[in-house]
Amino acid sequence: MDIGVGLPTTVPGTDGKHLLEFARRADELGFSTLAVIDRLVYDSYDSIVALAGAAAVTERIRLATTILLAAYRPGPAVLAKQLASLDRLCGGRLAIGLAAGGRPDDYEAAGVTYGRRGRRLDSMIDEMKAVWAGEGAVPGIGPRPTDGDIPIWIGGHSEAALRRAAKHAVGWIAPGGSVMGFPDLVRRARDVWAAENRTDTPRMAALTYVALGSQRKEQAGDYLRHYYSYVGPKAEMLAAHVIADEDRLRATIEGYAAAGCDELLIFPGTADAEQLPLLAKVAFG
Repeated sequence: MDIGVGLPTTVPGTDGKHLLEFARRADELGFSTLAVIDRLVYDSYDSIVALAGAAAVTERIRLATTILLAAYRPGPAVLAKQLASLDRLCGGRLAIGLAAGGRPDDYEAAGVTYGRRGRRLDSMIDEMKAVWAGEGAVPGIGPRPTDGDIPIWIGGHSEAALRRAAKHAVGWIAPGGSVMGFPDLVRRARDVWAAENRTDTPRMAALTYVALGSQRKEQAGDYLRHYYSYVGPKAEMLAAHVIADEDRLRATIEGYAAAGCDELLIFPGTADAEQLPLLAKVAFG
């Protein structure tokens, strides 16, 4: 199982220099992926801009949106150009995770109808793929992605999201939660994959929140309660279950690997890069 790490773009107050240093150290320490999560109405960095900065200070690590709320963004042609440009900047290291999202205020702020976000996302994926192939409603939009296309992952628990993954993607991303429910998600994804006549096996990824040490756990808990306040009591559960010790992190990694996870993305609940060597020690031995 690959192990990636989250770039703390949504931890409020994170300094830009610290964010780039975090990216550089994650690249040096051997993590498979540097991932970002996405919000509009929050004190957070734009996902595409942040990964462009990370591209400039890294050489090896995959860059990924896990996930990007594409449906509230500008039209598919503009977004396709932005993502292809980022892919070229990082030399083909980009992977795009996409989902419809669950916060109406993000869509209200962008002037996009929340109730049609799923259908809009489906049509945007089709159009972006056409643009990357040199086609689209108005052919000629460049640059082309480094390898001609950009791998897509899909997030979301709904049946529509799973069907979207089977239609468009190489895999599916589970949001932060317990490893106990992950085997059922793997089964559901594979069943939908088969129903959609896919002959390959979906790659499965998951997120988990980590803040090693009691002080970091307290800081991470405050952040997660605020970030996920829109889900009500579940925000407190996420805050309470932040992984704060090495043994529990090790057990979580082993649990996801046994459950069929292909890549686990460890999202730190604080922005300090000093925790990265601690995470790498547990992840890679």
